[in-house]
Amino acid sequence: MIEYFSNKKVTVEEYKQVLIKSGIGRPTSDLKRLELMLNNSNFVLTAWDNDKLVGILRGMTDFSYACYLSDLAIDKEYQKQGIGKNLISMSRKILGEKVAIILLSAPSAMGYYPKIGLNKAENAFIIPREE
Repeated sequence: MIEYFSNKKVTVEEYKQVLIKSGIGRPTSDLKRLELMLNNSNFVLTAWDNDKLVGILRGMTDFSYACYLSDLAIDKEYQKQGIGKNLISMSRKILGEKVAIILLSAPSAMGYYPKIGLNKAENAFIIPREE
């Protein structure tokens, strides 16, 4: 049975492994960068199968107006079980209705997010990173 947490400690190695196993494009060979990504996020929700991290939602929020999601990564072996949808639902319950949840999607995931309750926005801008 999958269990969900908002306060369970995640190691950099666990984070790296779920990113790799999810297929999400992240700099998994740069452990220092992964450590900074994880430790500087103030909103992290996780899904566990016993002591195995199988899903993570990671972002930044002011808990009042907006939450910017950086990762929604689910281990491929656990995809299509509602874990991503449950993490989004959990984030809505924690943040409340007055906080907008915003994410930048990979092109390959554009069809997924409307299925779990997110609306496509046409009013976003980005300065891309170099790496």
